Amino acid sequence: MCRKIFKGISSSSSRLGKERFSFSTASLYENCVGGRFQEEVMSLPLAGIEAILSSDDLQVASEDAVYDFVLKWARAQYPKLEERREILGSRLGRYIRFPHMTCRKLKKVLTCNDFDHELASKVVVEALFFKAEAPHRQRALSSEESATTTRRFLERAYKYRPVKVVEFELPRQQCLVYLDLKREECANLFPSGRVYSQAFHLGGQGFFLSAHCNFDQQTSSQCFGLFLGMQEKGSVAFAVDYEFAARSKPTEEYLSKYKGNYTFTGGKAVGYRNLFAIRWTDFIAEDSLYFINGILHLRAELTIRQ
Repeated sequence: MCRKIFKGISSSSSRLGKERFSFSTASLYENCVGGRFQEEVMSLPLAGIEAILSSDDLQVASEDAVYDFVLKWARAQYPKLEERREILGSRLGRYIRFPHMTCRKLKKVLTCNDFDHELASKVVVEALFFKAEAPHRQRALSSEESATTTRRFLERAYKYRPVKVVEFELPRQQCLVYLDLKREECANLFPSGRVYSQAFHLGGQGFFLSAHCNFDQQTSSQCFGLFLGMQEKGSVAFAVDYEFAARSKPTEEYLSKYKGNYTFTGGKAVGYRNLFAIRWTDFIAEDSLYFINGILHLRAELTIRQ
């Protein structure tokens, strides 16, 4: 049944063209990039793909997944390299929000033969400059662009929240990971929800942060928790010192909230169930010490133990 629906939409979008490809049709595919209907979406014409990718509400794991999907679709539909480069450069590339891709994936963009080298360099440099901006400046750029058609600085409804990572090699392998959550994102976690960050890497291992709304036995109420997990399961033990911090009023500086150490073998998250040692209602309140202009600023510091 689903395949028939996709087939009908695909043929109608070919006849109507992008300008009449309805947003309701695009909404049908919001969960399809990288999802269970990806095979059907792969058969859509260019106009249909553009309609999907233009949506701010496209529900995907990350912008990396959007990039991978666009390449996969372009390679399938345009097997000739020159034609593919033309389509990516003049049509589809504008819908990839490179500033929200991970640095690891941006490195691959620079060496991807499907993109013109000059274009690849331009979008990667622009993305890195955006990542280097202060959060308030990033929000300003996104706001300025909200009324335009490019929308490259606007975040989509990513399943995994973007992070900013600063890495150090000496004197020890270490990284600082910054995760910002909006007040409404935190409010939506109540009473037992979780939100995960995009993956980041240290010492060749993939890690992630997860924010939880937990039930605290001591206060018999919900509270905010933060955890650190390692992606890969393996036999190699990976010992890490970690510290969680958050910006707090009135200084708005990062203050340490929890320190710990753990030897990871993968598949488990560690952290603190009540990061701020307060009830959920106090944490989420309008006069909360931890939301600055509606944003919760979290920082995790990871260091490989020697």
